[in-house]
Amino acid sequence: MTTLDELPLTPITTTVRAACPHDCPDTCAMLVTVADGRALEVHGDPEHPFTRGGLCVKVNNYVDKVYSPERLLYPMRRSGPKGSGRFDRISWDDALDEIAARFRETIATRGAESIMPVSYLGTEGVLNGLNVGDPFFNRLGATITERTYCDSGACTAYTMTIGATAGVDPESLVHSRYIVIWACNMVSTNLHLWPFVLEAQRRGAKVVVIDPVRHRTAKLADWHLPIRPGTDGALALAMMNVIITEGLTDEAYVRDHTTGYDELMERVQQYPPEWASVETGIPAEDIRTLAREYATSQPSMIRIGVAIERQAGGGQTVRAIACLPALVGAWRRVGGGLLQLPLWAFPVNWGALMHPELATPGTRIVNQFLLGRALTGELGLDPPITGLMVYNSNPMVVCPEQEKVAAGMAREDLFTVVSDHFMTDTARYADIVLPATTQLEQLDIMFSWGHFYVSLNTPAIEPLGEAVPNTELFRRLAARMGFTEPCFTRSDEEMVAEAFDWSAPAMAGITVDSLRRTGWARLNLPSADEYAPHAEGNFPTPSGMTEFRSSIAEQVGNFVVPLFRQGSNEFQPGGVVDPLPHYIPPRETADSGYRLNLISPKSHAYLNSSAGDQPHQKRVQGEPTLTMHPRDAEERGISDAQYVRVFNGRGQFVVLSRLSDEIAPGVVMSPMGAWPKNSKDQSSVNAVNPFVFADLGNAPTFSDTRVEVELV
Repeated sequence: MTTLDELPLTPITTTVRAACPHDCPDTCAMLVTVADGRALEVHGDPEHPFTRGGLCVKVNNYVDKVYSPERLLYPMRRSGPKGSGRFDRISWDDALDEIAARFRETIATRGAESIMPVSYLGTEGVLNGLNVGDPFFNRLGATITERTYCDSGACTAYTMTIGATAGVDPESLVHSRYIVIWACNMVSTNLHLWPFVLEAQRRGAKVVVIDPVRHRTAKLADWHLPIRPGTDGALALAMMNVIITEGLTDEAYVRDHTTGYDELMERVQQYPPEWASVETGIPAEDIRTLAREYATSQPSMIRIGVAIERQAGGGQTVRAIACLPALVGAWRRVGGGLLQLPLWAFPVNWGALMHPELATPGTRIVNQFLLGRALTGELGLDPPITGLMVYNSNPMVVCPEQEKVAAGMAREDLFTVVSDHFMTDTARYADIVLPATTQLEQLDIMFSWGHFYVSLNTPAIEPLGEAVPNTELFRRLAARMGFTEPCFTRSDEEMVAEAFDWSAPAMAGITVDSLRRTGWARLNLPSADEYAPHAEGNFPTPSGMTEFRSSIAEQVGNFVVPLFRQGSNEFQPGGVVDPLPHYIPPRETADSGYRLNLISPKSHAYLNSSAGDQPHQKRVQGEPTLTMHPRDAEERGISDAQYVRVFNGRGQFVVLSRLSDEIAPGVVMSPMGAWPKNSKDQSSVNAVNPFVFADLGNAPTFSDTRVEVELV
């Protein structure tokens, strides 16, 4: 007879509510199954109205990342040459003492501005994400870092035109009759919006994709318009030309809810479809058809992707596109208008996150795209950068001029600290490496830049090893530096309480306690079947209208939203900005001697460089490739699946060729995100990308890159 003591014990499993940490518009609600303190699996929450239980390839095996044998779990000090990846384990006390001592020494000998933080959105949580280190570095007096990797130029242009509005509710797309997906591979980078597009399509909507590549999303659309990289502004202006010339405007909406129409009407006369056809490669009659269908199929809506700004005239492109919905009265109806960043609807308490008042007035600002030049001395910074702290980022992958970044990080006089989950290409150059927690090990609260739901991420397990959240990292550093301001001693729970303006109308009925129970909640806004925020105008611009002629452009000039620069509004780029939308052609042309236009979109299986080292995601993504049209390949004696060298005057990288008519002749594509240390030649696509900014918001110009290709 079996006694009670001999019965097998079944571990008690619990389910913990979490939220995906990735820099993705979907911010998926997750459920984590835990037994005996160990996470067993993550899966999507089927009750979430937007993400509906699905997780993408980037995160559906997240527990493998958490328990990877390659995880960094303890502080380490470099024991070999920079870049060698050789480190010895040390204690947290030793690590903090060394960092504090080196920072103090640097400040005493060269000044605080010789220290520079480098960070972005390796995790997107309000607590541990973009702004987690801002109070510390503002208080330290370090160089302020400008982080304009994506949407900075679009945000500047968007707010100049229609203000900081959330725009269309993504769930309202089911009511759209005409959907233009512009510079966005939705199936790979915004997957959970796609079912709403499919439902609209089922109800009779036409779906149009404008992109140089016939990617996963374009193949599922009703119409794909292949466009030359960097010429989207020409198409938008030509559409306006047709709409105005053929009398397809909504006259009442234009009269009541816009400013500058007469000047816009005059401006677009110089952009007829025939001219735009030469620029874009799209037939003039297709441009007319697109304009006519967009204007007359109401409600029509446009979804722009982050790639839209990555060209010399990216800002003016977004300005032109943002004018289109008001021109045709698309805002009048549910499902009509423009979708950029719904995050504008969230009443985030940015000041409490950044604490810009702690910064020393006059502190210099350096954009991270210039990191390679900053570290190699080409910017002539005084004092030079001699201390670097990297967190939530992997600049060896995501920064342009990769060779210069590597050369700068290899300097023996540069003291570098890196906090991360894994030994990235960047971490290999560090002097001190610190272990960071994953999303399953930390508390956080999330807004979304792709839907209207706020989410609470509850820790599912205790931190592995000696890993700590970013919040705790900066509490420890602040204590070592002797900072006593209250923001450096607040707990994570206190930070959650400060994260939002909980008294704002959008948060009515939502509390921290309610989020602990439900995990997520929709902002207190009209339902997706009713939400038409600008049916009667009410744009958050100085005039309250869509500003075809932008008063902000006229009075302020170019600027970067302070959110991207630690809250600082000093040393803005400024300058004269034409208040009317206009066309700025690509900066790099075939005349440079490099005949192919390179684009480097997001990978399907990686999120920027996140998961670029994970076995499952690497299998799905495959070896890094360069997609090129067979005609371009034949001219260069290149066949499919051969190693090719992609190069220009800035650098080179080696990948496998992939021949396909999915891409237009004259254009080549290599998705970003692969880690250089895993590549054929220790480099990746950003080795050839330019450091120069677009016209607005100091945005990147990654799609304005000319290269040549040859067999290795």
